[in-house]
Amino acid sequence: MNKHLISAADLSKDDALLILDTAEELAAVSERSIKKLPTLRGRTVVNLFFEDSTRTRISFEAAAKRLSADVINFSAKGSSVSKGESLKDTALTLEAMGADAVVIRHGASGAPHRLANWVRGSVVNAGDGTHEHPTQALLDAFSMRRRLGSLEGRRITIVGDVLHSRVARSNVLLLATLGADVTLVAPPTLLPVSVGTWPCEVSYDLDAVLPKSDVVMMLRVQKERMNAAYFPSEREYSRRYGLDRDRFAKMPDDAIVMHPGPMNRGMEIAADVADSPRSTIVEQVANGVTTRMAVLYLLLGGESA
Repeated sequence: MNKHLISAADLSKDDALLILDTAEELAAVSERSIKKLPTLRGRTVVNLFFEDSTRTRISFEAAAKRLSADVINFSAKGSSVSKGESLKDTALTLEAMGADAVVIRHGASGAPHRLANWVRGSVVNAGDGTHEHPTQALLDAFSMRRRLGSLEGRRITIVGDVLHSRVARSNVLLLATLGADVTLVAPPTLLPVSVGTWPCEVSYDLDAVLPKSDVVMMLRVQKERMNAAYFPSEREYSRRYGLDRDRFAKMPDDAIVMHPGPMNRGMEIAADVADSPRSTIVEQVANGVTTRMAVLYLLLGGESA
């Protein structure tokens, strides 16, 4: 594996499978009464979050602590960043503290890449702007594998606000690496201009794609990133692209439903679909901890640890 995890494109198929296989082994540890391993004792992991996040930050914190690493949580609010300190100065401060790994979430696309040039430790991208979120893609792939087995040749449909979704980009790149066939479904206004270069198909008709899908992943409509009218109304969006009970019935009997969370229930996904036995939404949260444990273990502990 590389020293850093900044993009899903950084992972070869062997790298991705190594992370998923390692996460599978670590999942067994999570079921024990004592969940801690001494693997990263003496190592320091810094969670550097410039954007609000509950589940991702807590997930990385739990992962590091279960591997016995020391964890420093750094929030931009109330820190020197709010007084105007630059990312580089913050990075140099972390470097002086001896951070072995920095987990960064930042509103600017490319911030983790810049940070990797300034620190000696490993950098893990926990979401940068509308660019990427590679560990979310890994935990999604892990969740799919646990339900479906191999992802080779599986048909994955990703639906919704692709334009503002770092999760969608990372998932498309990783799933293509793992041999899956990915189709994006969204209104034309919610697709990036560059989508033609992505390793996936594009459709505007959700009803046509659903009967052929092994996995349907719904994306959150990110209203906080929207400064224009991307669709006529929430009701119209839900009518065309929401996963309701009728659409759910069109999916194959063994197909699963996913969502990276948090959800807009009733808009992109109906409550009874989100809570059905074929939904992996709660599993994805639990799988996030073991997958991120695998990433930190392989970056900091490695196979020699």
